[in-house]
Amino acid sequence: MIDRPLDIAVLYTHGCPATPDTIGRIRECVDESGIPAQVRKVLIESQEDADRSRFLGSPTVQVNGVDIDPSVRGIRVFGFM
Repeated sequence: MIDRPLDIAVLYTHGCPATPDTIGRIRECVDESGIPAQVRKVLIESQEDADRSRFLGSPTVQVNGVDIDPSVRGIRVFGFM
């Protein structure tokens, strides 16, 4: 049982064409699962934002601060383009 809503962050840059579709798919999954979740957009505007947020590319999806792709969780170099 989940005692608090999941925090789902979609990190993105201006003009990323995949961001709206990604958010739509996440909302569909949340609605279908019935799991309480907060879905929020986080605009990355600088290298400092990228470093602080562990941004790997637009869009990046994190659940409770953890990237959904296990293969990138050890990466320590982040980028803003």
